[in-house]
Amino acid sequence: MSSSVISEIRAGGVAAVTLNRPEVHNAFDEHLIADLTGIFGELGQDDGLRVVVLAGNGKSFCAGADLNWMRRTAAYSQQENLEDALRLARMMRSLNVLSKPTIAKVHGAAFGGGVGLVACCDIAIAAESAVFSFSEVRLGLLPAAIGPYALAAIGARNARRYFLSGERFSAEEARRIGLVHEVVPAEELDARVSAVLAELLKGGPRAQQACKAFLADIHGKPLDDGLIHYTSESIATRRASEEAQEGVNAFLEKRPPSW
Repeated sequence: MSSSVISEIRAGGVAAVTLNRPEVHNAFDEHLIADLTGIFGELGQDDGLRVVVLAGNGKSFCAGADLNWMRRTAAYSQQENLEDALRLARMMRSLNVLSKPTIAKVHGAAFGGGVGLVACCDIAIAAESAVFSFSEVRLGLLPAAIGPYALAAIGARNARRYFLSGERFSAEEARRIGLVHEVVPAEELDARVSAVLAELLKGGPRAQQACKAFLADIHGKPLDDGLIHYTSESIATRRASEEAQEGVNAFLEKRPPSW
């Protein structure tokens, strides 16, 4: 891995993944995309890992695409552009489907693909001073790779405004439209993320993984007999698991569970 991303496992099975290109506000290029894809893949396979926290070094979370990278892609052929776009799209998907709970810790600018990273995380907490923008149209582009995740987070009506205008909006507006869950003063950001981490660590790790898969499976499905059977089968399977039995017994015995 290059130094464009710092990944470290901390106490309690918490992975801190930090974008590390502060000189360009952690903007994407092909190297950062490749590094993140590899890291997310590795973390997803780590059975001892509980939670992933994504953050950025320097003044910004992630300011979108590196303009030097964009200049290089302008000379690409159609096929080269497609392959390059697929790498970005696959990186976003690898974060979105990562089997562990993920938290975006957002400060400064989150523009373009940076907003996509926020939308792909399960939980997003932002500093009051954070600023957001789906800035692609200002460059004659569109937020295609991040579109499915942003649409799921903010809904079609908000996407129509902010995808089309490219305007900047505040952290409080990001909270209002569903892009982030909480907004706190910048000096309280670390503490609030730590508090949410503590809540996540109280849950059964296998149950949390099952929850993520379950939500992906039921999203947008009609409430028919097939879905009812699937939901019933899902809870029946979890009830029979060792983790669930330990969790229920710990609750009844008024003790912490083994995880």
